[in-house]
Formats: sequence, structure tokens, C-alpha cells
Amino acid sequence: MKIVKKIGVPNKLISHHLTDTIMQRFFKVSFLYILSFTLGCGDIQRSNGEEVKNKVKGEQSRVLHDFSSIELPDELDFCGEKLPLDNPEIRERAERELYLNLQQPGQLMLYMKRSTKYFPLFEKLLKEENMPDDLKYLPVAESALYMARSGKDAVGLWQFMPETAKSFGLIVDEYVDERRHPLKSTQAALKYLRGGHRRFRSWLMAAAGYNMGYSGLEDDCNFQGTENFSELYLNEETSRYVFRIAIIKFLMKNGEKYGLYFPSDGYSPQRQKTIEVHDAISNLSIWAKEHGTSYKHIKLLNPWILKRSLPKAKNNSYIIAIPDL
Repeated sequence: MKIVKKIGVPNKLISHHLTDTIMQRFFKVSFLYILSFTLGCGDIQRSNGEEVKNKVKGEQSRVLHDFSSIELPDELDFCGEKLPLDNPEIRERAERELYLNLQQPGQLMLYMKRSTKYFPLFEKLLKEENMPDDLKYLPVAESALYMARSGKDAVGLWQFMPETAKSFGLIVDEYVDERRHPLKSTQAALKYLRGGHRRFRSWLMAAAGYNMGYSGLEDDCNFQGTENFSELYLNEETSRYVFRIAIIKFLMKNGEKYGLYFPSDGYSPQRQKTIEVHDAISNLSIWAKEHGTSYKHIKLLNPWILKRSLPKAKNNSYIIAIPDL
């Protein structure tokens, strides 16, 4: 049994603070509507209800004015490839993602707080692979940086389907699902994206193919006679996907332009060390206590472990993380 030390990555904290934003005014309007309805019920005096309704109208006007003044940035790009915002159809698609994302300030807040937990890993691997740093925003759009499972059984930060994951060397079985392994799934995703870029010579197209599959994208390209992302007619999900990534990237980097001030206290990756295990583990709770930790910590630090036990490893050994206290 071999113990290998790993040092936690320092946070890249973002100096922001949430204040009176456009979204907060939306919440205020909603509250006032509720209050207006309440005051209009029972024996509440009509004058009070009218006063609240007038205040609601004033807030509505203010909010609508603020939202109508919101505009796209002059330029929008992904991995250095610009989206042609001078094209009315392209601009409409980009504005759709901008407005819908601005309606979810809580979700944007979670993107920022979770990014300090995972972006250091993504940035390190992207730099090692000499790939664009912007690719770190792709899993934000995919999973909201959460170990999610989609209705189509896509799992993990990078939302791999089972067969695709296996084709890139990830183990997916009854006991282990490496789609939930931050390091291994990221390595597989970058390999997948690299292949897409090699085929299409475009990171916009590589991202589109990541969403819909490269064979399907190639079929669309052959039928339509173009490999220019902006000129392709794609399915609804994919046609929005790349714009969503580009808008998420822009808002996470420039949220203050829209009144979004993000917190400085992101979520931190827990300091940990790893243990190489060659044998089966019949009871992970007992095993955890033998190594000075708990079953809960084992599950949180190793989300790829699905059950309460582990059979003998298929690839010689398991590398299990435990807290480095």
C-alpha cells in the first residue's frame, strides 16, 4: 500500500460583492405583487392595495427600463473565434442566452463559487495540453460544475454518455463510474475535444460536436456543404449550446457590466492525500476508519465510488483520496 501526497490547489478568488442588481429588483417586484394580492384580500382597505399597486407599477417600469438598456458586448468569442454579431440571426441567438442567463443570478453565483473548486484543475490540464483556456467554460454549460446526471444518462462534470466514456478509457460499471472522477473525466474530455478540433480545425465546431456527436455534425456539414459554424443549421440544443458557453464565459468575466458583483469566497477543494489500493475493499466504512477518516469523506472525495464496497481493481489498483488533515 503506497501513500502519495497531493497538495490542494490555492483558490483563484474573485473580488466581487452582490449588491442592488437588476435581478434583485425583479425579486422586489415579485414580492410587491404578492403583497398587493394579500392587501387586496379580506377586509384590507382598498386604498392600501391601490398604493401598493402603484408602487408595483413604478418598480415594473424601472425594471423594464433597466432590462431594455442591456446590450450585447461589441465582441463575443470562444477560444479566440469570434461570433459574427453583425449578423441579425446570430445576434438574436446570442441575446437570447444573455437575457436568460441574467434571469438566473443565483445560478451564476453558483458557477462562480464552484469555479474556484474545479477551474484550477481544468486550467492546469489545458495548459499541459496546449489547449485554449476557454474550454474550461464548457463543463459550466454542461453540468453547472456539479456531478449531475441528465435524463439521457449523461453523467459528471463533462456529461459523458456511458459508451462514449468507455471508448475513452473510463470505467463505468456497477461499482465505479469514472465519469464522476474530476481528473480522469477531464482528461478524457480534452482528448475528445482535441479529436474534434483536429477534424474541423475550429474550437466552435469542436464544442458543437461535443454536444451532438462528431458523426452527426459531420453529416450536417456534408449535407449543407459548409463547416462554418455560423452558417450551419443545427438542432435546437446544439444551435444554442455554443452561444450559451460564450455568454457564460463573458458574464463570469464581466458580470459587473450588468450589475452582477460576485463573491470572493468560492468553494475550496479539500486538501487530500491519496492511497493506492490493490485489493478489494469489502466495507468502505471500516476501511475509512482504519485510515483515520469517515465513510462520508470517502464518498465526497471520491464521487466515482458508487457502492459501499469495491471489488479488486480492473486496472491493477485504485487511487483513493482521503483528507490530508
